[in-house]
Amino acid sequence: MTKINIQEIVENLLDTFLYAGKISLELRNQGLTKKVKSDNTPVTNGDMEVNKIITKKIKELTPQIPIISEESSDNKSIKNLNDFWLIDPIDGTYDYINNLDEFTINAGLIVNKKPAAGLINAPGKKRMFYSYGNNFAFELINGKPIELGNSENFDKNKIKFVSYSNKIKPEIEKIHKTLNVKEFVKMKSSLKFCVIASGEFDGYVAEPRACEWDIAAGHAILKHSGGNVTDFNGKEILYGKKDFKNPSLILKSKNIL
Repeated sequence: MTKINIQEIVENLLDTFLYAGKISLELRNQGLTKKVKSDNTPVTNGDMEVNKIITKKIKELTPQIPIISEESSDNKSIKNLNDFWLIDPIDGTYDYINNLDEFTINAGLIVNKKPAAGLINAPGKKRMFYSYGNNFAFELINGKPIELGNSENFDKNKIKFVSYSNKIKPEIEKIHKTLNVKEFVKMKSSLKFCVIASGEFDGYVAEPRACEWDIAAGHAILKHSGGNVTDFNGKEILYGKKDFKNPSLILKSKNIL
């Protein structure tokens, strides 16, 4: 791949992500058109419009890099992907459809099968996160980038995790105990990566589920904030796997590494 300026690309995408978030809320307020996909999950006109907005801008900025989006079949048959974008236009579609606020808009840039940049907008929460390298992970607050990973509120005796469900499976509960987790809060979308990167929570554990586009942007943001993402065996998560399926996951903030 031709050398690219990742910081410049990410910063040039911020306005597009904020605009896509605005459109996602406007379409929801107008009333969404919903369909059920072949995998029995819902998709809306909001998903498709956001996908169109962000893929158009990414193609303008990096025409040489393939885009893999949850809501498109384009490029998914390419073998041996190394450098590519992973897009999930709306993660947390249930929340999006049901007027809840944890849904997110996501794009992760993968270079050499590893996360090199991430953008996540949570429009309902009015929160925009992004990263483009180690120690370059930010939340955009009042138009200013605030560095992530500098939490001063960490208490090793009150470790808090997020969880996909209110019911914890035995294997996950075992890992929680190993890590001295004292409480957990249910959170479904990729916002979980961001609140761990910011230090609001300390980690997350999940068995194999979902797909690479669900985690790529968040992985980049958490990693670049000083946190860590591995499988249950402590192995690094790489991208471009068969059918873009995720392995097990353990997310940790820099506070508990």
